Amino acid sequence: MKKVQVSTGKPLGRIVCPQCGNDREFIELARDVIVTTRYVQNDDGSFTPQESDSEVLGKVGLYCSQCDTDISFFHNHLMEMIF
Repeated sequence: MKKVQVSTGKPLGRIVCPQCGNDREFIELARDVIVTTRYVQNDDGSFTPQESDSEVLGKVGLYCSQCDTDISFFHNHLMEMIF
């Protein structure tokens, strides 16, 4: 009998794109985002940003930056591994 490894959706180590094998560069995409930036106008008429806040209202996904494959099932692992 041949053993078959079943993916649990959570990687044990590094995230690897199942489509192209990329294990270095990924894109996090947030949908329906409200960005609020506060500015101060300088004496010469230019503006300097003071602070910025964002609120994500929609889905957040994770994609391979090489082949654009949706690998959102790895997103929790990404969040756990940001130091």
